[in-house]
Parts: sequence; C-alpha cells; structure tokens
Amino acid sequence: MELKRLTQSDLDILNSMKSVVDGIARMYGEHTEVALHSLDVDSPAIIKIANGHITARDEGAPITNLALIKLKEGKDVSDSYLSKTTSGKTLHSITTIIRNPNHEPIGLLCINVDMDAPLQSFIKTLLPPTTETQSPETFAKNIDETIESTIESVKSEVWLSSEITPAKRNREVVTRLHDLGVFKMKDAVMMVANQLGISKDTIYLYLRGLGG
Repeated sequence: MELKRLTQSDLDILNSMKSVVDGIARMYGEHTEVALHSLDVDSPAIIKIANGHITARDEGAPITNLALIKLKEGKDVSDSYLSKTTSGKTLHSITTIIRNPNHEPIGLLCINVDMDAPLQSFIKTLLPPTTETQSPETFAKNIDETIESTIESVKSEVWLSSEITPAKRNREVVTRLHDLGVFKMKDAVMMVANQLGISKDTIYLYLRGLGG
C-alpha cells in the first residue's frame, strides 16, 4: 500500500483526532501511550502523542516498521500484538487505520500499553480521582429512556436544592431541561408534564418565558 500526499481535507480529519489521543490517554493513564501518525508521503510521522515516555518518542518521530506492516495488512483495526521497545519494555499494542471519505488510509492511531509497569500502579491509573463524584449517567436503550433519566436527574437536583422554593421547582426543572435541549426531542413535553404532574399548557407557558 503506497503512501500519498495528503490533502488539506485529510489533514483536517487527522487534526480532529488529536483530542481522541488525549481522551484515551486520560482514561487509561500514564502506562498507556497513544500515538497519532500522519501517512503523508512527504513526512510519515507522529503528529500527536500522549505518554510518549513509554517509547521515548515525541511528535515528529517517524512511523515504525511494525506500523507499516499493520498498514500493509489492510485491517482497519489490527489484531492486538506484542512488541518490544529499544529499551526492552514489552508492549501490548493495537493499530487502527484512519481513512478519508474515499476510503484511502491517511493516518494510524496506535495504542501501546506498557506490560512491564507495576500492576498496582497500572490499576491505580485506571481508577478515577478520589474526589470525583459518582456520575448519574444512564446507559439508555432508546431515546425515551434518555429523556426520562434526564428529567429524573434534573428533578432530583432541583428538589434537593434548599435555594429553590417548592413553588418554583417545576419552572426550574423546565428551565434546566430547556438549556439541555431536551425539548427538541419528540414527545419530550408530554414526558416532562407527566413526570412533574403538570399540564402541557403549563410547560409551554414556561417555555414561552424562556423564548423556547
């Protein structure tokens, strides 16, 4: 598979992936390296890397021979594989091909986990900070569940707030749901009305006051 000169559109796609590199690294911690490679024929190199201390690389480092092999294999997501760094670290790796709308390969996203890292340290990096509170996130099966869980979460927050009087609670719930864009979803007004025990007309009255 031959490399080609990337277009500006190709580069824009790769640049949009840089936040993905940071997100994966933040999720899995300091023992997981994430590297984004450009496949531009003039400079096939890393354009974004997180936790580069694992392989002692930085932005601008050239693409590896193994990455080129994975590219030649043509699998959009490679099988995971083991490799070693020049310093002798054992890595558990996977390579994903990034393609443009024409299905041409323009980049590689490579994830390398340091298998020689102390187990306790590795597990610790997977845990959220101790100051982080439990998320009320609901993994819904359909959009109705998403709407209902959002209403319930907002309603609970409002009802627990001592700064909001009982007479203003329903209006505050509607205001917060409006700010979250809930009322743009089908049947949301009826679902909110049912959960709050008020009429649709009251919901619409509150929304008119918000310009919604």
